[in-house]
Amino acid sequence: MSESRTPLLDTIVGPADTRGLSIAQLRQLADELRIETIDAVAHTGGHLGAGLGVVELTVALHHVFDTPDDILIWDVGHQAYPHKILTGRRDAIRTLRQGGGLSGFTKRTESPYDPFGTAHSSTSISAALGFAVARDLDGRDSNVVAVIGDGAMSAGMAFEAMNNAGSSDTRMVVILNDNDMSIAPPVGAMSAYLSRLLSSRPYRGLRYFAKQLAQKMPEPMERTARRAEEYARGLITGGTLFEELGFFYVGPIDGHNLDHLLPVLKNVREARRTNPILVHVVTQKGKGYAPAEEAEDKFHGVSRFDVVTGTQAKAKPNAPSYTNVFAAQLVREAERDDKVVAITAAMPSGTGLTEFQKRFPERCFDVGIAEQHGVTFAAGLAAAGYRPFAAIYSTFLQRAYDQVVHDVAIQKLPVRFAIDRAGLVGADGPTHAGAFDLTYLASLPNFVVMAAADESELTRMVATAALIDDRPSAFRYPRGEGVGVEITLPAEPLEIGKGRIVREGHTVAILSLGTRLGESLKAAEDLTAKGFTTSVADARFCKPLDEDLICRLARSHKVLITIEEGAIGGFAAHVLRCLEHHQLLDDDLKVRTMMLPDRFIEHDSPMAMYAAAALNAPDIVATALAALGQAHEIETPKLA
Repeated sequence: MSESRTPLLDTIVGPADTRGLSIAQLRQLADELRIETIDAVAHTGGHLGAGLGVVELTVALHHVFDTPDDILIWDVGHQAYPHKILTGRRDAIRTLRQGGGLSGFTKRTESPYDPFGTAHSSTSISAALGFAVARDLDGRDSNVVAVIGDGAMSAGMAFEAMNNAGSSDTRMVVILNDNDMSIAPPVGAMSAYLSRLLSSRPYRGLRYFAKQLAQKMPEPMERTARRAEEYARGLITGGTLFEELGFFYVGPIDGHNLDHLLPVLKNVREARRTNPILVHVVTQKGKGYAPAEEAEDKFHGVSRFDVVTGTQAKAKPNAPSYTNVFAAQLVREAERDDKVVAITAAMPSGTGLTEFQKRFPERCFDVGIAEQHGVTFAAGLAAAGYRPFAAIYSTFLQRAYDQVVHDVAIQKLPVRFAIDRAGLVGADGPTHAGAFDLTYLASLPNFVVMAAADESELTRMVATAALIDDRPSAFRYPRGEGVGVEITLPAEPLEIGKGRIVREGHTVAILSLGTRLGESLKAAEDLTAKGFTTSVADARFCKPLDEDLICRLARSHKVLITIEEGAIGGFAAHVLRCLEHHQLLDDDLKVRTMMLPDRFIEHDSPMAMYAAAALNAPDIVATALAALGQAHEIETPKLA
């Protein structure tokens, strides 16, 4: 029997088991936790670099703080895999992001050690302040800690929360995990010493005495003394910005050195301050795993991989991804028109803009994790005569909805929204599902809303959006590969508000919006084989609707089924309004609407998620037969 590579970790049932360990044992535990994290993610795929960067920090936090009574909130949550291993979920860690397994993010229903679900960034400080105020109102004395990365600090929400927290009399701790910032001074023994000194009780007491003394001076002298002290600390530590926001700043310290981390965290734990503390910790993404350290993206998101070589097991694609199809056509539009510009919110790779960025660096703008700013920035560019394409995931565009309404739609500014990850997205689960954009965009006046059925249609929609100069437009497309259709170039723009008939029949009409078209065609084959000839149409537009097409289908078929990869209130609602307006609901037509169910669907493979949503071909067939009065049992599709 082989000897365990993680003998100390094998004895850890929960964080309480770490609190009696020596520093030498904690170092060993961190090394073993890193081994286990690498091995687990190699098995499941997922986010790796961020978790490897916080291994020592994770061990230190759970060793010093009394979790779960002390609240620990991880921003975003993809850095929390080591946290999951230490908090009683090690036995399930190889189910990560699999159907029925652990979530890839922190999740309240999964563990008492996950007090708050975090999958979108920059929410942790706001949530932590809520927990801290609730603690104060209850008269309790626990600690509240938020861990936020430097990337997440680019979002306005983080600074809104800090501004609120800094102006309150609420004790909480924010750990700034800095793994990319260039503003931090060198981290070493002197920095560690200063951080330990500044967080210690004697210094805090001396500082309190100095403040009290300064307050007894005449106002100009008091103000001068206060500023001198703050800026002296700022020059030493780089913390002036955070001090101005009302935080007591400590750092920067080496986030991989437990000799530096533990004393500071213990000082912070014992501090009985009435204002928040920020501890600036410098870490390295991918720390301790050479392939991740050397990779450009530090193995941020990976498929399954070989632990020894770091080689990822990526299947050879059968067709280009929708993201790359969009990106290629946008480059063509930019070659044709120097007014075309692209905006992304910290996702140039995820949204496919890397090549655009290389080709047109002066016309590609990464605004950071700041979707609100990104949308209004695009609106300003549009108002100034440029043709902005804002490439943002559906789930992230939700964060900028007020700006879409107020700054874009009301002013009829021609911002073009490239909405990636539309529909269900698989392993990232409900937090990243693009379920709502059809509903929240098509309800707005002045919007053109399109959904691509395949990669050829997507290419044409990009070309169409480039020409729409009198109002905003959006086109949505899913994660993953296209269906393999040929793309004809140059792309021919679509006629606004016009769909297409793909297949002609007489009994059932399936009106599809988006990539359920393939499933609709499969269902049509099955229905026709059963004796019910079936038409299939691709609506292309949710807004403006092709009312002529809808009325034609309604008048010439017994059953009309709409299908979409979106939530209630979207495409189907607009079709029903059209039918009602034309008084076509008063006759014998049977209308059935198929959309995402009114619940959040847990992470799984996309096929399994669409089966759970009842939006696959067998579900369409069953819906049609039920409308025709035919009993039919749905066959469960075989999942890959």
